[in-house]
Amino acid sequence: MGQTKILTETYTLANGVKIPKMGLGTWFIPDSEAAKTVCSAVKMGYRHMDTAQAYENERGVGEGIRSCGVARESLFVTTKLAAEAKTYEEAAKAIDGSLEKMGLDYIDLMLIHSPQPWADFRGGDYAEGNREAWRALEEAYKAGKLRAIGISNFKEQDMENILSSCTVKPMVNQLLVHIGNTPFQVMEYCRKHDILVEAYSPVAHGEILKSEEVRAVAAKYQVTVPQLCIRYDLQIGTIPLPKTANPAHMSENADLDFEISEQDMEILKAMKPLNDYGEFSFFPVFSGK
Repeated sequence: MGQTKILTETYTLANGVKIPKMGLGTWFIPDSEAAKTVCSAVKMGYRHMDTAQAYENERGVGEGIRSCGVARESLFVTTKLAAEAKTYEEAAKAIDGSLEKMGLDYIDLMLIHSPQPWADFRGGDYAEGNREAWRALEEAYKAGKLRAIGISNFKEQDMENILSSCTVKPMVNQLLVHIGNTPFQVMEYCRKHDILVEAYSPVAHGEILKSEEVRAVAAKYQVTVPQLCIRYDLQIGTIPLPKTANPAHMSENADLDFEISEQDMEILKAMKPLNDYGEFSFFPVFSGK
């Protein structure tokens, strides 16, 4: 299959930077396989790669970006500041650490991975720590090290904290968004503040494949469940970041030349929450806190 249309389409962030409408997530892809995965994705037409300090594969992703044969300025690379970096010094050092590890002159988008350290996810008050980390991102942005900056897993009060004191507003909020888990209220807050929402785990880390209701809707459109899930995230205006190292899945995930009807979108939006993420339920982002 040739390059599909969706991989060539972009949104424009609040600062005018164009971001591809779909990206490749790399959570759980080992550092040793990351470069090969990035090169396969680029060959297929993907131009947007998403990693994080916490994934421990920035080196491999960076290698893939540098060796894939496509001009750096045609690619969009996102990484995330470790959730534990809650002082200006730690954050500034970590930003430079990512650039060095990836071997890149600039990163297209860098996010604060979580408003709380993972060990205390949705726990204590880190308002000041987040403002400190944000200040480091703002400085790196103004210095040209980062083309855009944002946040991840931030709820309304977490965003309010940044917006009340920042000199550069967050351009992106990356959230867990999938059928059965669509945080409409947070998404509406983001829309009001011109913050684009990215959707990680659009296929609910694979658990949604077990849903008979979702399977029935996918069958109606003669598509796979992952294709339906990714299309759903696109139609609600988010950037889906499906994760796979499998070239066949990469290709299938981007084959989205169909449209879910308004009626079916309403059915999917109203689906009951998926509370069980199977063996992945222990991860803080899936814990339902």
